[in-house]
Amino acid sequence: MLAEVIECYNITFHTFISIISCIMLHKNTLLFAALSAALWGTTAQDVNAAVVASLKPLGFIASAIADGVTETEVLLPDGASEHDYSLRPSDVKRLKNADLAVWIGPEMEAFMQKSANQLPEQKKVTIAALPGVKPLLMKGEEEDEHEHGHDHGAAEKGDEHHHHGEYNMHLWLSPEIARLSAVAIHDKLVELMPQSRAKLDANLKDFEAQLAQTDKQVGNELAPLKGKGYFVFHDAYGYFEKHYGLTPLGHFTVNPVIQPGAQRLHEIRTQLVEQKATCVFAEPQFRPAVVEAVARGTSVRMGTLDPLGTSIQLSKQSYSQFLSQLANQYSSCLKGD
Repeated sequence: MLAEVIECYNITFHTFISIISCIMLHKNTLLFAALSAALWGTTAQDVNAAVVASLKPLGFIASAIADGVTETEVLLPDGASEHDYSLRPSDVKRLKNADLAVWIGPEMEAFMQKSANQLPEQKKVTIAALPGVKPLLMKGEEEDEHEHGHDHGAAEKGDEHHHHGEYNMHLWLSPEIARLSAVAIHDKLVELMPQSRAKLDANLKDFEAQLAQTDKQVGNELAPLKGKGYFVFHDAYGYFEKHYGLTPLGHFTVNPVIQPGAQRLHEIRTQLVEQKATCVFAEPQFRPAVVEAVARGTSVRMGTLDPLGTSIQLSKQSYSQFLSQLANQYSSCLKGD
């Protein structure tokens, strides 16, 4: 066995003994790990390689396709917001070592643009840039002074790295775009792991069938709620609302990191009453007191929408669970009188 190792690594017996002695001497240090890796060919990349998704809902899609082939990990921690997150050194390393990185694009995840740009094209899926997705993009709304006023200058300064572009980039809330994303993830993984093609093909087929079934169920659940007006905390849900024919009256803010100004809150409260809104929705990532303040003293109910599915674990069924949960969150608040 010893002779085979020496021959395999093309080293002399004397060098081999020196390496082993050095490893034993420094076994409690980083050098031990480095020398072990050099000798035995075990690298962090071998250990940590996986599909790395920027946001949890993209992880839901990726985990269904990669199931039984490779692990799926999510960069954005539960409870954090994609609008103001910054990558940690360990996140940068995970992206660098990933089999495949999945993200929306720089207009949504500004926090990972630099790392994503350094990845080769065959090792990333940029959903906003997929040919089938581009025709489906919805225009976003620009932030403006009338919406926010001047009472949050500090918040604006802290958010300079985040920019809203021309389009609404909350693409994971579209079942149609989710299916196109699944196809793109499947195709990249087949290129990277051709030996797993049969399993990847089966996973995609399962995902598409499950998505079609869930889409129908959610459509049936939300159909009676068409025409019931409501306000959401931030401008995230357009794809979901358009797909299922819901009737939003407006939103508190375009960028949830920036609290709406006093004038904007007064306008929303007026609209809630005049347009007979049924609900106002907060979000678990922000729990803004402004939502409670605006609804107080009116007959408008308060609900919570979770656009990131923070309580859902990654699995083959998780994207369908995510759509169903969001539908339940809408209907539980809207289906009243």
